[in-house]
Parts: sequence; C-alpha cells; structure tokens
Amino acid sequence: MAGHETERLDAAREPGPSGLKLGYVTSRFPKLTETFVLFEILGLERFGAEVEFYPLLRERAAVVHPEAATVVDRAHFLPFLSWPILLSQLHFLRRRPRAYVGALAALMKGTWGSMNFFVGGIGVFPKVAHAARVMENEGVEHVHCHFSNHPAAAGFFIHRLTGIPYSFTAQGSDLHVDRHMLREKVAEADFVVTISAYNKDLILRECGERWRDKIVVIHSGIETVFFEPPDSDRTRGRFNVLCVGTLHEVKGQAYLIDACRVLAESGVDFVCQFVGDGKDRPALERRIAAAGLEGRVQLLGQRTRADVLELLRTADVLVAPSVPTKQGKREGIPIVLMEALATGVPVVASDISGIPELVEDDGTGLLVPPRDSEAIARALLRLHADEDLPARRVDGCVERCSLTAPG
Repeated sequence: MAGHETERLDAAREPGPSGLKLGYVTSRFPKLTETFVLFEILGLERFGAEVEFYPLLRERAAVVHPEAATVVDRAHFLPFLSWPILLSQLHFLRRRPRAYVGALAALMKGTWGSMNFFVGGIGVFPKVAHAARVMENEGVEHVHCHFSNHPAAAGFFIHRLTGIPYSFTAQGSDLHVDRHMLREKVAEADFVVTISAYNKDLILRECGERWRDKIVVIHSGIETVFFEPPDSDRTRGRFNVLCVGTLHEVKGQAYLIDACRVLAESGVDFVCQFVGDGKDRPALERRIAAAGLEGRVQLLGQRTRADVLELLRTADVLVAPSVPTKQGKREGIPIVLMEALATGVPVVASDISGIPELVEDDGTGLLVPPRDSEAIARALLRLHADEDLPARRVDGCVERCSLTAPG
C-alpha cells in the first residue's frame, strides 16, 4: 500500500463500517510529481479510512494522473477569501477568541524572519480557519499534513482552533530549506512521520531529543503490484539511460548530461531520456546542444505513471543525480528510485540524504558523490560493460524495494 501513515492507523483505527475520518492537507494538488501524496490518500481509503482532502492550492497542470480525477472532484479547494471564510473568522472570534488570536500570534512569532513562511502563513490562515470549522462540523477525528512547511502550519492552526489532533510528514526540501516554526509544529503534533532516518536526526538536532519517541520513520511506499518487471528478459541493445524528475537544480540533471558527454567520447551507443518539465529546461537544452548530444539526450516532458512504467521496462539503468542546492533544497528519497527497483532496473544515485537507506551500493545500484559527473559516467560505463549485470540484479532490486517500501 502506498503511503506513510497506514502502519500508524492500523494500530489506532477502531473497527467499524466507516473507519477513521481523516482530514488531509497538502500544498498543491493535483501535482504530477507528487504521486506519493495521491496514492497515499488512495491507499488510506482502501485501508478503510474516510478522507476529506484540503489542498492549500489548486495546481493547474497540463498532465494529470488519471487516478487523480476522482480525488480532484471531491477535494475541498478553497479560495483565499469568501463570505463563508469571513463568517468562519467571526465564528472563532466570537466563540473561541483566545484560541483564534493565540494561533495567529503563534504564527507571526514562529515565522518571523522567514518571508515565505510569514506571508504565506498569513495568506492561508483565513481559509485554514474555515477548513477547521468545516472539519469540526463534519466530525474529522485526525488531521494529517503532507510536508512540514505550510501544510504542517495548517495542521497546527486547526489543532489550536478545534483541538483535533494532527500529524505531519517531513519529506525533503520542505524540511531542509527553512525550519522556522518547526519546534512549535513538532511540540503540538500527535506524531511526526519522516521518510528517512536522516530526516529524523535533522529534526532531533533542531528540536531536541525529548521528541525522539514522537518521530516515526516510515519509508515511502509504492504499489509494487503496478511497478513489476517485464514478463520477458531485456535484450541487450542500445544502452538506455532514464532520468525522471522535475527539471530543477536539486535533481542534478546537468551532471547527468555531462556524464553523457563522457559516454559519447567513450564510444558507447546510448540514449538518455529525461522525463519531466520545469524552469531549468532551457538551460538543459543549451547544455545538450553545447555537448553535441542532440538526439542522444532527449527531454520527453511530463508523463503519466503508466508512461513512466513503460519507459522503465525498456531502461537499462535509472539515474537520480540529486544535489543539495545553495538555497538548502535537498531530496529525501526519490520515489522513482523505488519504482525503478520494483521494476527490476538497477540505479545510479547520489550518496546524500536518505538515499543510502534505500539503495544498497554495489547491490541494487551504485552510489556516487553529488555534483560528480565523472563518477556518474564511471558508474554508467561499469553497468554498460557488464553484459550480465541487469539480468543478475533484477531479483535483488525487487527484493530490496519490497523490504524498504512495503507495497
């Protein structure tokens, strides 16, 4: 089952026809690159929870996973201001003025010094207060927030206004870039989920050891029934390299392009396909052209989960060349690594953050230092040179994925 929270709910949920009524908050939806949020919700519902979904913003995307359609149709997309939202402010000011003013004061104090958190928090506060009132009226028993930044702040507000317990998941850059108000969020949360031991250690260093028992490490999961190896063995042909992710500095695609130049200079017959889109696309196109790699390095744009599966089934290796950025962005554990492993594809990935908790170096894949295109090239050349390596590693990849990311 996909998702972070199901183990916790398995122990906590009382038996009954409707199960736990859960309020769910995330940043944007439907966002193509955040399949883990979509399938976490669907997994919780299959488990028996009743989910009321409150995205803070509606994402207008050209490509959307088909599975997201039903969730979009019933999600509570709220404007920043409306008459019902204004009435909810009056409701709390009249009935719980101390809670309302106290939550707003805690927001301003906790986020002071962070323009993003301060302005963003004040901007969403009215709609979150309205969501809190609706959740309370609808009998929501617990609120879970995906991401430790604005969604976790929303959970904090809802808890302060209504007393409904909340929890949140700390994923990657949401935790690493800006930790204003993190102590307050952790202190009042019922529990905190991190997707890696690396993230847990970071939170403990920031917030203190007294919260150790409250922080639960649950590695992200995928549906291994969907991501399965192909029925037939791969035949060796053109070396097929795949990279999946938003075209953004933190994903490190520039270093893979430089590694592809080394492959070309070494005489390797290869194709490298990038799935995803983003603001770095023009710069990457220029880099490909400057290296003379047009046709051999392809930017495919956004693709659905089904498309990614088909690409994985024809890939010889999946590369995740993640890097930490100057702004502090850092990946947690890229979901595509799990998808590749479940499909039997060996991986080359950066040795940072929680990635070594998934990828076993020289076992299911190869770990390389971040920002090291030469190391990426050496890893790819090693995989290309070993005729038996892809077939020999398929079973180990699938086993590792099933242990680390339960399906």
